[in-house]
Amino acid sequence: MNPLKTKLTMLNHCAVISFRQLQRLLDDDPELRCLESRSVSYFQSKLQISSMKATELHRNLHTLPFEKLFHSYRLNQIYIIHFKDPQYPHLLKNIYNPPWLLYAIGNPSLLNERQLAVVGSRKVVEPSLMALSKLIPHLVSNGFVITSGLAKGVDKAAHTLTINHGGQTIGVLGSGFFHIYPQENRTLAENMKLNHLLLSEYPPHQKPNPWHFPMRNRIISGMASGTLVVQAAKKSGSLITAELALQEGREVFAVPGSMHLPEYEGSHFLIQQGAKLVMNGNDITEELTNFYS
Repeated sequence: MNPLKTKLTMLNHCAVISFRQLQRLLDDDPELRCLESRSVSYFQSKLQISSMKATELHRNLHTLPFEKLFHSYRLNQIYIIHFKDPQYPHLLKNIYNPPWLLYAIGNPSLLNERQLAVVGSRKVVEPSLMALSKLIPHLVSNGFVITSGLAKGVDKAAHTLTINHGGQTIGVLGSGFFHIYPQENRTLAENMKLNHLLLSEYPPHQKPNPWHFPMRNRIISGMASGTLVVQAAKKSGSLITAELALQEGREVFAVPGSMHLPEYEGSHFLIQQGAKLVMNGNDITEELTNFYS
């Protein structure tokens, strides 16, 4: 591991800081050579964080067993990719507050293949599964990597259908690799480790927290040229992902459903707001052709 990547990984284990905060450290010390010698007051001032958080960061830098952690990552074939690495996803680098460090297991070359994000409800209904069964084969045959969040429902169906049709898929986690969530998807995750890709901005030992998942959504939409919302209720997390995609100038697609089903109220709202209504795979691939030309 090169020196900068080592320092960035250490820092990532010690505190949650934004890309903008990190840049302040890099402006002073581009290789972070002086990271361990910095004082509590330096971190508090430079990162504009509380004394408590600065003290915790400083303490972690000097007490966490980094050599042991890095050894376990090598044993588990975990790649560490920072924002200056050639493998870092090009589209992701352009979003607001991109993750400055990523952990990956599997095939990292997928990160810069053309991707479509697929999101939707954890409580998926049969018409949505039928829609995915119709759309995924077309997307796979047109060379799209399917990116989703390895959650229940739509995410799991999107990953599984992609694999079954010989495609490639990326699962973006809201936890570290040693705490796959939900546990019912662990078998799927193990398959994806071998032949596809798992990705997280959280260190492998990090357990899932509720606020990780909205943050995770910006990575799902940020790596992809477009986001397909398969099923979203009125207050769905998928609407957050769609909004993030729109903010970054990416395409948003939505599968319509019955006007009698509340499970599609969010999807219909997106269509009213200008998302492209999807009836077949061509509706997606034709729209995204120019993005990669």
